[in-house]
Amino acid sequence: MTLLFNAFVMNTASHIQHGQWRHPAARQADFNDVAVWIDLARRLEAGRFDAIFFADVSGLYGPADGDYEVYTREGLQIPSNDPAVLLAALSVNTEHLGLAYTSSIIQTPPFTFARQISTLDHISRGRVAWNIVTGTQENAARNFGLPRLTPHDERYVWAEEYVDVVYKLWEGSWDDGALLRDRDRGVFADRSKIHKIRHHGPRYSVEGPHLPSPSPQRTPLLFQAGSSPAGRAFAATHAEAVFIAAPSPQVAAEGIAETRRLAVAAGRHPDDLKFFQAISFVIGSTEEEARRNELDLEQYASAAGFLAHMNFGVRADGTVYPPDTPLSEVETEGSQGILEWLRRSFTDRVPVVGDLAALLSRRARIVGTPEQIADTLQEWQAAGVDGINVVNWRIPDSYTDFIDHVLPVLRKRGLARHDYAPGTLRRKLFGRDLINERHPAARYRGAFKEDQ
Repeated sequence: MTLLFNAFVMNTASHIQHGQWRHPAARQADFNDVAVWIDLARRLEAGRFDAIFFADVSGLYGPADGDYEVYTREGLQIPSNDPAVLLAALSVNTEHLGLAYTSSIIQTPPFTFARQISTLDHISRGRVAWNIVTGTQENAARNFGLPRLTPHDERYVWAEEYVDVVYKLWEGSWDDGALLRDRDRGVFADRSKIHKIRHHGPRYSVEGPHLPSPSPQRTPLLFQAGSSPAGRAFAATHAEAVFIAAPSPQVAAEGIAETRRLAVAAGRHPDDLKFFQAISFVIGSTEEEARRNELDLEQYASAAGFLAHMNFGVRADGTVYPPDTPLSEVETEGSQGILEWLRRSFTDRVPVVGDLAALLSRRARIVGTPEQIADTLQEWQAAGVDGINVVNWRIPDSYTDFIDHVLPVLRKRGLARHDYAPGTLRRKLFGRDLINERHPAARYRGAFKEDQ
């Protein structure tokens, strides 16, 4: 069975591999230039990547009242631009490439967000995916009028209502056949098949109807990346694609098995979900060349950037944890699952804050020849991983090297497909345009017919 491949990027200078923007060949330093992204998207499509996956944030990392000099110095997700706007440009410059982006429940009211997604799905002819996130930054909460970041598990309660609203709009507001465009009778749409949803919940009141007509997928393909107990339960219920960042195939296998078990308990099938592991690659024609390339990359790596990104190097009041602080004493409202994976990565001693930068930079990194990389990817696949979110060091070189050198080996082994299947992103991944009947969104099909 073939693996799926996404390019994991962000519309910013320093996303995951911090410090690399300083290299002369790193085009991510020019992320404001739309030509950089159009060029990358076209390269990915020529290489038969499944999707380009944009991360996003809506606020600064770190303590809300702390100094944010490190983030501006590192270009660490500030400045950054809105991926939804960029996807519109990429939609009209590609034909098959999936277009996934992150949007938090904090940042956009569900009515507005549902309209944006439907518009993008129309423009792209059904290639849009939404990565559902609940937010992790205190500063983001303040940006949208909240006094503080809602506690972790409560954010997932909030997310349940948010997705409930957008599901009603996408799946229930317009019946099939409502859009007529009948020039002879002068009837554009059939009112009897267009319904107000009249949602009234703890946080939202949304009357509807949904303003766009149904897009090719109606509900976009749904990604989710929660790895805490609350996040995993949410993914098991709502996600079709789960983004994971496990430190090893063994840890990935445990998490995948548990999430699939939870999906079955929620009335879904285990194969209703596909799991994408984040991995970075360092490629060489020989192992020695790969190690030399790794040293070159590490010369540009920023330890300060890695620690600042994960919010693990500072306390809530902005003071710095001493380097010998055990990770078990690090407190954070966000990325709890990732922190637990980091703790478990050490089996011979208790990990401390001083270990974090090196551990974060090397987590899920594969270094070797294309054949060695293919061997390791087979191990990840055997652990239950369906696809890879390819983490870049430098744009576009990380992806062109992978396309030119690794994908041909994977194709020879039957681990990567040769061409795109036709149709929407969901059809390419699951063989159907619409979300299946086991998903909670499907319950709203035909649910509002009494609204006449």
